[in-house]
Amino acid sequence: MIPQVHKQGSDTHGLLKYLYGKGTHEEHIDPHLVASFDGMAPDPGRAPGATKRDLQKLLDQPLQLLDPGQRPEKHVWHLSVRNSAVDRILSDEEWGQIARRMVAATGIDPDDGAGCRWAAVRHADDHIHIIATLVREDGRRPNHHRSGKRAQAEARLLEVEYDLQRVNPGDGTAAKRPTSAERHKAERQGREQTAREELRETVRRAVAGATSDGEFFDRLAAAGLLVRKRLAPSGDLLGYKVALADDHNRDGEPVFYPGSKLAPDLSLPRIRERWLAAQQDPAAGPDDRASTPSGPARARRRAAAAAWQAILIIDHGDDRQAAAHIAAAGEVLDALAKTSAAHTRKQLSEAARAFERASRSHVRSERGHDRALRQAARDLIYGGPALGRGEDGATTAMVIDMVAFLVIAAAHWHGRKNHAQQAAAARQAAEHLRAAYQSAAQHPMAVLRHRGRRLSQPLQRRQVTHLHQAVPELAEQILAEPGWHALAATLADVEAAGHEPAALLAEAVARRELDTAESVSDVLVWRLRRLADLPADASAMPEVDTAAPQGTRRPKQPSTRRNTRPRKPR
Repeated sequence: MIPQVHKQGSDTHGLLKYLYGKGTHEEHIDPHLVASFDGMAPDPGRAPGATKRDLQKLLDQPLQLLDPGQRPEKHVWHLSVRNSAVDRILSDEEWGQIARRMVAATGIDPDDGAGCRWAAVRHADDHIHIIATLVREDGRRPNHHRSGKRAQAEARLLEVEYDLQRVNPGDGTAAKRPTSAERHKAERQGREQTAREELRETVRRAVAGATSDGEFFDRLAAAGLLVRKRLAPSGDLLGYKVALADDHNRDGEPVFYPGSKLAPDLSLPRIRERWLAAQQDPAAGPDDRASTPSGPARARRRAAAAAWQAILIIDHGDDRQAAAHIAAAGEVLDALAKTSAAHTRKQLSEAARAFERASRSHVRSERGHDRALRQAARDLIYGGPALGRGEDGATTAMVIDMVAFLVIAAAHWHGRKNHAQQAAAARQAAEHLRAAYQSAAQHPMAVLRHRGRRLSQPLQRRQVTHLHQAVPELAEQILAEPGWHALAATLADVEAAGHEPAALLAEAVARRELDTAESVSDVLVWRLRRLADLPADASAMPEVDTAAPQGTRRPKQPSTRRNTRPRKPR
């Protein structure tokens, strides 16, 4: 159940016209009253002869108790209460009971005999609107301070009593929801997202890994957004607004949104915190495009390493440092979504969109400690888009696997802090990452499994021995997984590269718990290939000689083709 207190207004009749109207898309069906302050208010929807003006006059009558100069200009209070699409359809009587509970809980009509006048209108199966006049019957103003939070608290009780879908309690750090007008406008224009949501996503991606005001605004312009900067008389930059080039109001002018209205952490001062902390860190090295690794594959390997370090901080570090790393994890997800190949782009975009809610809480981030993750996001942006094949396709699977663990660590951290909405958002992001991983890993893991099956029996038995030596408690589970052959091939590659397989495998297992892994063998494959600095794309490696002694590779065979090129004269 989602209650929402709307902006106070000054036109009771105007709001009633909307509530009893047809709606912008004929979506208002059979508007009628389900409850009112005295149970006898005229119902313009069903009572013969009753008009909206009659109801307006009745609701506004307490205003006459005050001198004209004492009447509040914004006297119209408006609350909507909406159920989930999966909830059962409530009766009018049930909605009436809910309306009475809401006005009592919010201070509009408490049980003291002198509340405000109000009416509850239902024009759809899943929600009601409550309109009230903010002057009590005794002429005093109601105590409706923090009515939104009071309504939320009452909604949590009503969900239990009416057996409705439970909504996680909020903490005031969520981005502002699109208004109904914005949603209807998006539907008319055939947009998948509202302008507000599209702008929020575009601005987030412009922030990912940015290191200065100039770079941030250049990215906004490159993304096709219209930008207005707010300057002080001194010329100092104070803020910004953005608009979509094709989103206009009824006068044909672009509709601009300040960054702070897109999300609490997208105001200019909050954005600047991300790079100013790094600039003030004397230990920080150069943070520019010159330090960016060449190509998407290397950028993804470095992002995987940075994600692992961030997991350690989130699991064992200070809360403010953990909050900074969780916020920076959102930048990495945005950068991955922006640079991903087509077959993973949708799920990575959904993961980034879901995790946006998990990136903010009341634990204020201590910026600067997240520099490695922010640099990883920058590397991904400037490393270029991944084509999804070869080494960059395989390293995409590698980094998604590690970022999924990072997101799960964030979910656990939020859970320990009782951040219910953030924890749920992180878990949702993890599900999208799992789906993205399956798409990214399909080909490289198939190559590794094929290599593993081709290993000689003695070499396979040696990898089984290494497995039992390193992780005896997990050995049988791993051997039963489809990914065991891929792990066996990786252990053979580790051995051929001069490493001790059992020791490196034990280190890979010790790096973090594996209980949340769908495939332990898959996780260990990517950890080992990163630790041993092996190519993620196994097809780029020479075959391990199945008959050669331990620690050797198959020698290159001499070419049997004759060189027919004529010799150069001496």
